[in-house]
Amino acid sequence: MRRFGNPIVVAMVLGIIAGYLCHTFLDPADAKQVAGYLSIVTDIFIRLVRMIIAPLVLSTLVVGIAHMGDASALGRVGARTLGWFIGASVTSLLLGLLMVNLLQPGAGMGLTPPDTTAAVQGAALNLKDFATHLVPRSIAEAMATNEILQIVVFAAFFGVACMHGGAHGKTIAAFASAVAHIMLTVTNYVMKAAPAAIFAALTNVIAVQGLDVLTSYGKFMGGFYLSMALLWGLLAFAGFLVVGPRIGKLIASLRAPILLAFSTASSEAAYPRTLERLEEFGVSNRIASFVLPVGYSFNLDGSMLYCTFATIFIAQAYGVEVPLATQLTMLLLLMITSKGMAGVPRASLVVIAATLTTFKLPEAGLVLIIGVDQFLDMGRSATNVVGNAVATVAVAKWEGELKTTSQEL
Repeated sequence: MRRFGNPIVVAMVLGIIAGYLCHTFLDPADAKQVAGYLSIVTDIFIRLVRMIIAPLVLSTLVVGIAHMGDASALGRVGARTLGWFIGASVTSLLLGLLMVNLLQPGAGMGLTPPDTTAAVQGAALNLKDFATHLVPRSIAEAMATNEILQIVVFAAFFGVACMHGGAHGKTIAAFASAVAHIMLTVTNYVMKAAPAAIFAALTNVIAVQGLDVLTSYGKFMGGFYLSMALLWGLLAFAGFLVVGPRIGKLIASLRAPILLAFSTASSEAAYPRTLERLEEFGVSNRIASFVLPVGYSFNLDGSMLYCTFATIFIAQAYGVEVPLATQLTMLLLLMITSKGMAGVPRASLVVIAATLTTFKLPEAGLVLIIGVDQFLDMGRSATNVVGNAVATVAVAKWEGELKTTSQEL
């Protein structure tokens, strides 16, 4: 993903310059007309992102549920691992919601939602509507309309059936894995258009709003990194409750994989070094080789915090009020759709796009955050490494497979 860094930065700079020139030297009517033409580029990019959501979510969730089946087969270790992951996921999502509501980074941007965007209050489902909406009338219809909740329900049934389908189930699961692999390639292709969309989006916004809108980007990034710092503190505290003062030595020993994940914006790139450090720390190979890879699919703490933080930021930027009940429903959706997305380029953007669609929030807001996503992805990736390492050590401690070593790096 590192290769996307330079084009994105260039696109940001050029978009800011072009937007400033339009805002300064064109009258408001002409600037708005230019912004309208540029919106064609962003609209096409958003359609491309929406195009990949349904098959990507379906294939990765089916594969992820197959992973879950492997975990449950290990009995107590699997139950403890998944229990930790669920607790960490809820904590990360709730922290993101809490901080974005406290800091209000998108308030005051005053962006105008597209005419086709409905107010989020209309998307707040009551219990009856929510329960019936969960079940698809047709998986083809659910995929055609990007009904993520319905796709998740179908994927759960389909994945469990594959787990108990013997040889046929293994064949279908392998096919789903192949589809997921191809969809990752398609996602790579789509994301190559990100710099053009970023240039058009920034030029569009600044041409109409002026440079003052950039202040909100600073608030957004600063608020997110503050939230991540708090999450690191919570992860360290949870680890301290399980393994005691050694948790400080664990985090210190992870310096190299954390820096690798941060610099490449990929927690997967740090996987081999993280596994090596955990075993040096005293975690048995049996525990480390199981918990860590499962964590890369089910325990992306930094990414989950970002999903809630960024989604509500977009709503704030467009002045859309999101009721608390809707935010909690959103949390439940993100709890499910964020699983099994490891390795997807800019996976958080795909999950956020699905959430915006489900709750009828302005999908154009996705382009607002793409411009700074590379810088935020670096922090997310580093946080994912810490979260999975702490989880692995905690499970090893519970299983009595955490040794005291003579060398604790």
